Amino acid sequence: MAKKTIVKCPTCGRDADFFAEPVGPFCSTRCKMVDLGKWFGEEYRVSEPLRPDHLEEYEQVEGEKLDQPEE
Repeated sequence: MAKKTIVKCPTCGRDADFFAEPVGPFCSTRCKMVDLGKWFGEEYRVSEPLRPDHLEEYEQVEGEKLDQPEE
């Protein structure tokens, strides 16, 4: 069994398991849907298109580190 990785829910700030199925990193389906609604309502947006130089610092990351949130 995988170790729990506790993070703050992006919507409400409560503790949540980053890898919890099917809602991680959110604490509930409700928070997940609120976040999705904000994307659909254009409250969130990507400020500019990603360029290759935005990803340079991640080129050397390999293996399990790819699946772990930053601490």
